Amino acid sequence: MSGKPPSRTDLTWVGGHAFEGGRPGGPTIVLDGDAARGPSPVDTLLMALAACTGYDLVDIMEKRRTPLASLRIAVHGERFDGVPGRVTRVVLTYDVSGEGVERVHVERAVELAVTKYCSVRDSLDPNLPIETVIHVHG
Repeated sequence: MSGKPPSRTDLTWVGGHAFEGGRPGGPTIVLDGDAARGPSPVDTLLMALAACTGYDLVDIMEKRRTPLASLRIAVHGERFDGVPGRVTRVVLTYDVSGEGVERVHVERAVELAVTKYCSVRDSLDPNLPIETVIHVHG
């Protein structure tokens, strides 16, 4: 079989709507459907999307030799008002800074991250609208 090895995680119910999970033998996080003891599963999905595109953005900017000094990604996910309450629209807002970082290059890097490199994005419904907002600080 070619390609990357499969990902594997284990989850253990820890009461209420909460689960602790992670890779076997690795660090764990708590996911909580009530968002009391940790982020909800949908929050975690949105964070995974942001982290995946952020990972690619950081790498692309480093390859351009204009590494980022800071990066913050705010995620707004709209949900269907029914069952299941699926995500119907996502807005990713990138706040970046770094010496020599130019808006045009950040815009291109974000576009590549969202449309080409992010495996989380490619695992979601291709019709899910994902919008980006970019703020570059000197």
